[in-house]
Formats: sequence, structure tokens, C-alpha cells
Amino acid sequence: MLTILLTRHGHTERSDPEQHLGQRIDAPLSETGRAAARALAVRLEGVPLERVVSSPLARSFETAMIAVPAQAVETDPRLMEMDYGEWEGLTDAEIDARDGELRRAFELDPAMLACPGGESGRQVAARVRALFDDLFDWAGDGPEDHRVLLVGHSTLNRVLLCVALDVPVKDYRRRFYQSWASLTVLRLGGRYGRGAQLLLGNDVSHVRGTRGPTWD
Repeated sequence: MLTILLTRHGHTERSDPEQHLGQRIDAPLSETGRAAARALAVRLEGVPLERVVSSPLARSFETAMIAVPAQAVETDPRLMEMDYGEWEGLTDAEIDARDGELRRAFELDPAMLACPGGESGRQVAARVRALFDDLFDWAGDGPEDHRVLLVGHSTLNRVLLCVALDVPVKDYRRRFYQSWASLTVLRLGGRYGRGAQLLLGNDVSHVRGTRGPTWD
């Protein structure tokens, strides 16, 4: 059995106004982001984790280091955010002004349509499936519960949820939301698409003081 604890990185110095931060702008956390990561660390105290795997981008890696300070953090490029290509660093309003028609088409099917010069949701999903394959190989097929914390990004995490819960990837923007430094928990008893359970979704109650594993 595999239990995935999933978080999005904390608020960054480029998050106000919120913009498309993909792979090309490596923004650090803001003090607000660090504070939320510290709250997540308190939430996770006493929660046994065998592995912590982060996107190599600075905002995610820093979140992982703060959230689980006593544990080694692995990095995996498959957890990197969607490559937004020419939309990198732009707000929604700026994209609408520059590529309004393409943006509207992208909103209708972000699985098949790629950002100009970047990735599509389907390409991100292929990365996620490859990561899941490796995690399942590591966890094995036995009844023992293996827990891993994944530290990713907004779009990456939402596509991951689609893959795990058998939701069409084209709906990742409509069906899921990922707050900064939130906590989502998935339990998978077999390969993706065979029994994934959502135990906790986009929970930020640790910012208000909640501690411990509230999903068991």
C-alpha cells in the first residue's frame, strides 16, 4: 500500500499578483511562504515518512526542507511545474491581452493544447505516471503502508490528482485547487486507477494550528 502526502510549495516573492511560474523563473519563497511551511512542519511532526521527494525548483525544495527538517529531501524533475513557455511570468490578464484566443482554447482543453513553447497537461500527466510507476515499484504489493511526501506545484499537483483518481486530465483546472503549502493525502492500494482514495484534500488547517494526521 502506498500513501502519498502531497503539498504545493509556499507563497513566493513572485506570487503577488499571481502569475504563471513554471520551470523558467526559479522564485524563492516569501516570508509568508516560509511561515506556512513552518506550520506544515508542525502538522507533520510525528507523522512517519519513509521518503520526501520534491521538485528541484527552489520554491518547492525550500518548502520541503522547512516542512521536514530532519529528513533527507530527494529531488525529481518529474515533479517540476508545467512548462508555461511564452506565458512564463505573466498574469492571467497579461496572457488574455497577448494571446486571448489561444488562452480561451487552452481553458477548454488544457490536456491537449500546450502553452506556446511549453507543455500540455497530457505531457505533464506522462511525467506523473512515470513517477507513480517508480513509487509503486518501491512500495511493492504488500499490505504494509509506505508513506511518501511529494512537494510539487499547483498545476503539477492537480494533474497528479487526475491521474491518481482517474479524472480526465482536461478537467484538472475545473475539478481541483491547490493552495500554497496545503496538504492532500491519497491512499493507493494498487497501480493508479485501481483503488486510489482521497483521504484529505487541499487542507490548510495547519496554518490555523491543526496538528497531526487528521486523515487516518
